[in-house]
Amino acid sequence: MKIYNFAFLALFLSLAFACSKNDNNDPTDPQQSVDKTANLLGTGDSANDILSNGTFTKLLVEIAYVEGFRPAPASIASFETYLKEHTFKENIEVIYNELPSPKKEVLSIQEIADLESENRTAYNDGETLAIYIYFADAPSDDDDEDQGLVTLGAVYRNTSMVIHEITVVRLAGRSLVITETDVEVATLNHEFGHLFGLVNLGSTPVNNHEDPEASNHCNVEGCLMRAELQFGAADKSDFASTAKTAEGALKVGCQLSGASVMHLLTKQLAKGSNVTPSLDAECMLDLQSNGGR
Repeated sequence: MKIYNFAFLALFLSLAFACSKNDNNDPTDPQQSVDKTANLLGTGDSANDILSNGTFTKLLVEIAYVEGFRPAPASIASFETYLKEHTFKENIEVIYNELPSPKKEVLSIQEIADLESENRTAYNDGETLAIYIYFADAPSDDDDEDQGLVTLGAVYRNTSMVIHEITVVRLAGRSLVITETDVEVATLNHEFGHLFGLVNLGSTPVNNHEDPEASNHCNVEGCLMRAELQFGAADKSDFASTAKTAEGALKVGCQLSGASVMHLLTKQLAKGSNVTPSLDAECMLDLQSNGGR
């Protein structure tokens, strides 16, 4: 009888342990059941999928933002217009995800990617391609304010980018003519240009127009994808170029500098043009050759 009771107890404990393991790997948990691999590729790897309607017919943009740093509605409206102008995606949905502050003085790209892993909710699903944009309340750890080098945004995966919103606000606050919306739109459009594969990041240039002094940026005057850096002693290799740190680290497709954007926007105003620059003919040609409008 004792042997029978012992065997029964052992079977019960075995089943309980198995149930406990299954509870920790619940297939109904969206964070565990979603296949995220298609959203963990390199910058520009999904350029054709974003531009065309061949595989994905809907674009779902998740705007994750720290409380108090939500982008202006006018900025997102302008950004949606930009997407519809250059892609064949007619079905574009924007969702918002308010997040607590990570309480960091600065953020590295790896820390931003870690926050994405914890908080991102939208991933590719069926005919829906998902994009994640994080509006941060902390500046980049690469900034050097003594030299005037500040980062507004960066792309680091095929569907992932960050906008350092606190830096956008501070930079726009120094100008009497450039608004936060102006800076937000220019930064969003520029960085998303790299997700389009510009320049030479997934959309092969029809004609060579990549700046030899600033990788993955355009050499055409006035183009949205141009890296116009006016840093005095600093040169174009210091910022707004493809960067890779240690082996296996994230490869940053672009780190857009505040000086570059403010210089470009000021030049646009001086010419009496729209504040936000547009893509030049060469970049447009590249998009069209890779499935865009």
